[in-house]
Amino acid sequence: MILAGDIGGTNTRLAWFDAERQLQTVKVYASKNFTSLAAIVDDFIREESHPVDRAAFGVAGPVRDGRSKVSNLGWEVDSDRLASVLDVDRVLLANDLEVNAYGIASLAPEDFTILNEGQLRPDGNEALIAAGTGLGEAGLHWEGSCHRPFPSEGGHSDFAPRDETEVELLRFLMRELGHVSYERVLSGPGLFNIYRFLRDTKRGDEPLWLFEELREGDPPAVISRHALSGDSALCVRALDMFVCIYGAEAGNVALKLLATGGLFLGGGIAPKILPKLTEGRFLDAFVDKGRLKPLLERVPVSVIKNDKCALHGAARLATLGAEAC
Repeated sequence: MILAGDIGGTNTRLAWFDAERQLQTVKVYASKNFTSLAAIVDDFIREESHPVDRAAFGVAGPVRDGRSKVSNLGWEVDSDRLASVLDVDRVLLANDLEVNAYGIASLAPEDFTILNEGQLRPDGNEALIAAGTGLGEAGLHWEGSCHRPFPSEGGHSDFAPRDETEVELLRFLMRELGHVSYERVLSGPGLFNIYRFLRDTKRGDEPLWLFEELREGDPPAVISRHALSGDSALCVRALDMFVCIYGAEAGNVALKLLATGGLFLGGGIAPKILPKLTEGRFLDAFVDKGRLKPLLERVPVSVIKNDKCALHGAARLATLGAEAC
């Protein structure tokens, strides 16, 4: 049996796969209800009562020498400690976006929504960008016979505004945060940051009913819901701005990695805002790169709808190890 895990700032997903990498069981934990990944793994193992043969986990943070500190959570994850808990020789740890990238090859055509058909280059590099609790980015390098994933921490690179309103957004956030990364605007908390900027700079009205919903609920979910329904002009403007910045940074990633093989949108936010992603703003910002616009117009762009992509990737990594490709 293979134990696969996808560890994020909001949720931790653990799953069993059989020897053929067929998904058997999935359980989702609220990450902040536990003090460590080892505690969640111990709970899962006791409840499921399966012996573990191999294990791999994707963690939201950089991995060095089998250790990682999970971004937006603060856990210290140690592969040796997990191996001891599971009584196995080795546990593989990898960046969560790298693990998502491993999972792409396991998905079916119906697991994607195509935003841009483009002109596929099977031997071209691929790229992955994923907004959720944070912002993750990864690449897949073509090695002559397959695409090999590699991690990055590009979500923490400097936010680059493209017009006067985004310049004002940057200044607004710099006063609060100092350094402003793309993750500060392209994530669940980032959507709320954009909303607050628009509200506090008098670019829209916040009615009392919306104020109360934001106070009592999950702000990014509230904003997205009312933006998609059109109930709030302020929420609509916030999500539209989010989508434009998402498209711009996706285009940046595609350029930096020369992703002629395709650009994939992962994470929890993209599938939930598909109507906005298909309106045109995302792709307009994606290709708006001056002289390189024709190149980006040929890049295929797809949204990953399968929320178990990272689990499939972790199972693949556990089975094939560094040879997974």
